[in-house]
Amino acid sequence: MRIYVDADACPVKDEIYRVAQRHRWPVSVVAGGYIRIPDDPGIERIAAGSGMDAADDWIAERAGKGDIVVTFDIPLASRCVKAGADVIAPNGKAYTEDSIGMALAVRNLMTDLRSGGEVTGGPRGFTPRDRSTFLSTLDQAIRRMARTQPTP
Repeated sequence: MRIYVDADACPVKDEIYRVAQRHRWPVSVVAGGYIRIPDDPGIERIAAGSGMDAADDWIAERAGKGDIVVTFDIPLASRCVKAGADVIAPNGKAYTEDSIGMALAVRNLMTDLRSGGEVTGGPRGFTPRDRSTFLSTLDQAIRRMARTQPTP
């Protein structure tokens, strides 16, 4: 039972640290290179390397049932959902086996539109409500897992 954070562009790292500490869950903060983390034995920093998708590959190779992955990256979310992990976007959206296929299809469609010169406007801005929704979703996921698995 671990929380894996795709950290390069994650706006809720501080919130993850607080929730993980409260529930005594270990956290792996994974980035392409060096990233600053709190001095806490429950939080480990992983510099996965500068290669394309190195951080995503590192997380996907380890995440599985009983783990939580926090990422905005849809292909990474898909890989982790298939491995049995709970996946939550920093805006609080939970990805499941039922929802990841559509999310991946929309992502691929938008990528194709942008590569064809279409102006799609990009993602909407991150809001305080997103932060609140994320905290609630993360807390619910940890509590649900605590009921079904032994404490780490």
